[in-house]
Amino acid sequence: MPTNKTFTMIKPDAVQGGNSGAIIKMIEEAGFRIVAAKKTKLSAERAGEFYAVHSERPFYTDLCAYMSSGPIIPMILEKENAVADFRKLIGATNPANAEEGTIRKLYAQSVEANAIHGSDSDENAAIEGSFFFAHTEQF
Repeated sequence: MPTNKTFTMIKPDAVQGGNSGAIIKMIEEAGFRIVAAKKTKLSAERAGEFYAVHSERPFYTDLCAYMSSGPIIPMILEKENAVADFRKLIGATNPANAEEGTIRKLYAQSVEANAIHGSDSDENAAIEGSFFFAHTEQF
């Protein structure tokens, strides 16, 4: 059964590029309510824990280095049909394939530096949200 919450994270390229305010504005204008948010920086070890599901993939080491390269803004969002609606808002992983007007089309630099993360399922939204907001009662 779908929940009404999802997890997102504005990635280092978008934060360092000064795009986090514009991205948050897009999120809110799309009808999402920000339930929890913080600005933080992942250590390489903590990035490795978050992306452990990809540990056997060839891009894992580079991904962990990138995600620990600067500040990020993880958030828990709320809206009806949150996961699916948010995936539409952010666009395809590869910004070259993202639809016009999506966050990645507007702010991503590449497949690797693609501005924002969005959970791909209700289950992963709960897991990912709890990773950053373990002491809140959001999930």
